[in-house]
Amino acid sequence: MRGEPFHSARGAFATGADTPRAYLERRLQRLEAVEPTLRAFVTLDVAGARRAADAATERYRRGAPLSPVDGMPLGIKDVIETAELPTQMGSARFAGWSLQRDAACVAALRSGGAIVLGKTVTTELALGNAGPTTNPHDAARTPGGSSSGSAAAVAADIVPAALGTQEMGSLIRPASFCGVLGFKPSFGALHQGGIHGVAPSQSHLGVLASELQDLAAVCTRIGEQAGGDAGFPAPSFDVATVKPERIGLLRTEAWARMDPDARDAFQRLADQLRAREIETPFAGALDVWAAICCWELRWPLAQYRDALGADTRRFLAMGEAMTRADYESALSKRAVLRTAYQALSGECDVVLLPAALGPAPRGLAGTGSRDFNAFSSGFGVPAITLPLLEAGGLPLGVQLMGFADEDARLLGHAAWLLARASCTCR
Repeated sequence: MRGEPFHSARGAFATGADTPRAYLERRLQRLEAVEPTLRAFVTLDVAGARRAADAATERYRRGAPLSPVDGMPLGIKDVIETAELPTQMGSARFAGWSLQRDAACVAALRSGGAIVLGKTVTTELALGNAGPTTNPHDAARTPGGSSSGSAAAVAADIVPAALGTQEMGSLIRPASFCGVLGFKPSFGALHQGGIHGVAPSQSHLGVLASELQDLAAVCTRIGEQAGGDAGFPAPSFDVATVKPERIGLLRTEAWARMDPDARDAFQRLADQLRAREIETPFAGALDVWAAICCWELRWPLAQYRDALGADTRRFLAMGEAMTRADYESALSKRAVLRTAYQALSGECDVVLLPAALGPAPRGLAGTGSRDFNAFSSGFGVPAITLPLLEAGGLPLGVQLMGFADEDARLLGHAAWLLARASCTCR
């Protein structure tokens, strides 16, 4: 399920053999064909996208594209503000809500000529209560969450890339289930102004894409124009293929809970890569990440209590049952865990671990386990899902984790692994 990479199409734009408008129209044909079942988008701006594509076409005709993302159609997760379209956050409370402004990342992309096709489905407030989006490989299965619509829209070839967010597993997991690339940069690497996350110390902006070059181009544009969060300079996202000489294998406590076929497929890959198992003190880490998120989401969720679905209320109840001492203890434990993880940089170049317990589960009420996804959020390090495996005929992602602020290095290792392995789900 692989469409036309945008970076390849740009060469034809330059010669006039293709145009951004024609490229967009092919994507709109795909949208028309699959969206009634896929339900990846909350709102669309087809007329605005066509106007932006026409403007990009004229710039390429003049030999003056604005940036490497000029003319690229994008999906924007519906917790990220856009000026023309409402930001409804999967919540009835925010139906039609808008501050009529672009988030910093959207403004950066638009200034480079990128095209906002529409807002993609998110779980309620990027937490619980799944939306209507289906998995493009099997409509009876979840696409994952909370960046559900963004992952599905990329996997279904509607857009070459889409923006998502992650506080626990909201980029890594849907990328695995849908069979696309999902990149969560280092904490603070990309500006989150105008993004409505609920756990600030673990919130990340990231990108889902079908090709690494397109993913890197989106990150680079945001980093160059908007920078990172306050106090965090944006790192480089340049992709230069780098073979990792030392690959660490991180099983975690979730290994025993994996689908057997998925576990076998992952282990075969780890053996081929000669990954060396890491002995780590990370037991109980998932509870630490969850405690921090639940405490931090009390504001503003407590003020939305009456409008929340059951899943989201459950997270709020967990946070309200905590004390300040519980939160401070979780922060202290996180600091210890982060120090222990960073120490691994002396033992390995990159860390390999599953991206999910198995392929996408049946049903749309849930979005799957966060067990393998939350580590990179808690550590604040860059991570990427690569669609390299399958189990039961469905996509199964492989996760690579790097070290803080070494995003370009991680992308280089990902490029090496993508070139080395064949993607059986495509």
